[in-house]
Amino acid sequence: MEKMEHIIPEEQVGERIDKVLSALNEEWSRTQVQQWIKDENVLVNGQKIKTNYKCSINDQIVINIPEPEELDVVPEEMNLEIYYEDHDVLVVNKPKGMVVHPAPGHLTGTLVNGLMAHCKDLSGINGVMRPGIVHRIDKDTSGLLMVAKNDLAHESLVNQLVEKSVTRKYKAIVHGVIPHDYGTIDAPIARDQKDRQSMAVSDNGKKAVTHFQVLERFNDFTYIECQLETGRTHQIRVHMKYIGYPLVGDPKYGPRKTLELGGQALHAGVLGFIHPRSGDYLEFEAPLPAYFEQLLEQLKINH
Repeated sequence: MEKMEHIIPEEQVGERIDKVLSALNEEWSRTQVQQWIKDENVLVNGQKIKTNYKCSINDQIVINIPEPEELDVVPEEMNLEIYYEDHDVLVVNKPKGMVVHPAPGHLTGTLVNGLMAHCKDLSGINGVMRPGIVHRIDKDTSGLLMVAKNDLAHESLVNQLVEKSVTRKYKAIVHGVIPHDYGTIDAPIARDQKDRQSMAVSDNGKKAVTHFQVLERFNDFTYIECQLETGRTHQIRVHMKYIGYPLVGDPKYGPRKTLELGGQALHAGVLGFIHPRSGDYLEFEAPLPAYFEQLLEQLKINH
């Protein structure tokens, strides 16, 4: 059983415990958190509490996360945007707001549910909850994902990620005007010691490298392209915050006053990899989603 801890900051004082905890991790539903509280898997200052408990400053919350049950994932018919597919791999353009794979308490509406309705053959290396999934993008990040349809493809794609030979380019809009045209952020990332549901730059972290290029500057904002050399959780979001240019709309790493976009302005636009069977290099590009285009137009008008 995994254990996580969270200390209540000033801005969460007075909020219900189930609301606070479900906001810590996009894969935790409020219903699931309420069940953990009822099962006494959540303690506040060492005491069991009810689901309507209101948080106080510096409350020490300990969450004992139960082992995920091996549950059947239900195929769901979805209008998936498939960019490429053969017997080994599939490339899909994930919309903003969609979770990649199910988790206990959040079993439907994910990309995996849609993939299972679309094709019956997905690799089994990551178990029943994450069939075919070799890498993820955050719920509110849109863009391209490669999916393995068998174990041979899965191992090949994972090895390419480890070897840093996969091309992954993201478009983003950040707060502030970046003065230089190019940059590389080489700063290790680990779990944030103050907030276990967030990541942070840390001397004890894993190596993380992001290259960026400025595409356009506006009043108080910059439109950039980032290329990942490594693929740490929330890497671009953490790195851009670290250098003082956090992503627009980011509820976790952005400033308190940001644009309301329902999540960060981040799009995984380019994905390239070597085909596991043929050895050919394949590269795909997905256009910016409508909300992103509209935001750019608005920034140009204001500029």
